[in-house]
Amino acid sequence: MVLVSVIMGSYNHEKYIGEAIESVLNQTCKDLELIIVDDASRDNSKAIIEAYCAKDPRIRKFFHKVNLGIARTINDCLKQVNGKFVCLIDSDDLWDEHKLEKQLTVLSKNEGKLVWSEGTIVNSKGYPTGRTVTQLLYSLRKSGDLFEELLREQFVLFQSLIFETKFLNGLKRDEAFKYVSDHRFIVELAKNHEFVFMNEPLAKYRMHGTNVTRRDNKGWMRERIAIRKHFLQQYSSSISNSTRADIYHKIGHAYSNLDNQTAARYYYMKAFSIDHLHLSSALYIALALTAKNRSINELSAKLYYSLLSYLTKKISQRRILT
Repeated sequence: MVLVSVIMGSYNHEKYIGEAIESVLNQTCKDLELIIVDDASRDNSKAIIEAYCAKDPRIRKFFHKVNLGIARTINDCLKQVNGKFVCLIDSDDLWDEHKLEKQLTVLSKNEGKLVWSEGTIVNSKGYPTGRTVTQLLYSLRKSGDLFEELLREQFVLFQSLIFETKFLNGLKRDEAFKYVSDHRFIVELAKNHEFVFMNEPLAKYRMHGTNVTRRDNKGWMRERIAIRKHFLQQYSSSISNSTRADIYHKIGHAYSNLDNQTAARYYYMKAFSIDHLHLSSALYIALALTAKNRSINELSAKLYYSLLSYLTKKISQRRILT
């Protein structure tokens, strides 16, 4: 048995996959296997994978004959895992060479938990943009029980995550979803396990013109609606009113982006009716009242989140000072 199984789904990333593979093979922790499943790429990805595989026996390669989607690709990766620990890297992202070594040290002191880290956002050429992944999050909590935070979509950086393979216990990506299967997957993990956050950028998340959410924003929005409705159906009886209201609000926002203002108003009002005494209730009622005018609706949301971000930073600074 190897110590760490690294899984990588590949699809049309010939510009980046070589760097991604090297960032795994060059880890200071050498006891690893790299499992690559290519989802019938139409570019030169297959040849690049073959070339690296010929040079390093730690790589195990598999090729789909037809495109089956990211969820099926990751599931096929998971079927091949042999390591005590498992982690994932996208074929267009990168790791710091000490990532696994440092995270394994943290895991040795935090048995039964999942470890993730800060990440640097880079552009298509790999240059830092000056932003980090957690700057996109409003939540102050990055360690501990993150189940409700993840339901609220305060995401962890999947490419930085590492955990014991036994935690999977049959868990896999939901192949009914084309874009958001990773979200359901991490929520399911969070039901039973706590997280440890490392405030060190051990991964690099690449943003470029071919990211999924840019290619098919409407399709992504429709799936966001579907997964949120699933979470409400599955967990409504066990989560706080505040979290339920937040999910309803996000459904409304997605409908607004799809220009269905009637549905947007309905879900904004649902959010308000569930949690009308919370700080967020002002946002919910403002969005409901302005649902017919998308421009004003978006402005209301931007003003609210700007204020929320400002207050979050102030609270964070006070905690550091005290």
